[in-house]
Amino acid sequence: MKRTLIVGIAQFNPRLGDVEANFSLCERYVQQARAQGVELLVFPELSLTGYHLRDMVATVALRTDAPEMMRLKALSREVPFVLGLVEESPDYRFYNAAVYLAGGEICHLHRKVYLPTYGMFDEQRYFARGDRVRAFETPFGRASILICEDLWHPSTAYLAALDRALLIICPSASPLRGISDGAVQDDNARYWELINRMYAETFSLFLVYANRVGFEDGVGFWGGSEILDPFGRCLAKGRYYEEDFLTAELCLDVVRRKRLASPLLRDEDVSLTIRELMRIRDDNR
Repeated sequence: MKRTLIVGIAQFNPRLGDVEANFSLCERYVQQARAQGVELLVFPELSLTGYHLRDMVATVALRTDAPEMMRLKALSREVPFVLGLVEESPDYRFYNAAVYLAGGEICHLHRKVYLPTYGMFDEQRYFARGDRVRAFETPFGRASILICEDLWHPSTAYLAALDRALLIICPSASPLRGISDGAVQDDNARYWELINRMYAETFSLFLVYANRVGFEDGVGFWGGSEILDPFGRCLAKGRYYEEDFLTAELCLDVVRRKRLASPLLRDEDVSLTIRELMRIRDDNR
């Protein structure tokens, strides 16, 4: 297994509903990543389509055997990457999904589990819910993908860590929401930065948070992508409100060092957690 990994994040503004234009943008970032020695490139949530799709969901959806997916597979021979898109299942369900492609293959696909329906969000009207959180094998150790709102639910990061993930990858399309007096970033950004650091340090893993920028339907996205180590330290930080390309080298032995110093996962009682969750579920029926 590789002991170091150079990760890149392409923080950009996708064009709403224009798969071809966004493919060209992603292709450009893949070439930039290759030139800079990046070994894993992460794009934001729904980076191939834009976010506020509404009735365009079925129009831009791709099956895993679609010609566009074949082009993405070919592109992954240049640099492995995680990309957000709308996936269409064989039974005609549509998912807010992210795929990890490497060496010309789809190595893992995650369907967003938690679809927000509050405030400006209405994802459950257009998307089906994913039903699993899994870690998967990579040349640099086990990783897990969680999409935006997924990571606001502590159970998902907990499950990923218990499934032996050393790295959580979070593609996001997080909007601007409230700016306090004198603040550089908005309230949403401050909360994301808080939970990203908490998850990285609590579960002793690397966390790659890739957020988008730009405006859609009057809603702005704040960017601020970041890469954190298992001590909660920020290794790279994207600009707020502007497109950016950031990289960081991850020394994977840092996970071992942190887990030796703070063996919380070793001491976790999974059976206790399962028993109590089943009790709570049954009590609430």
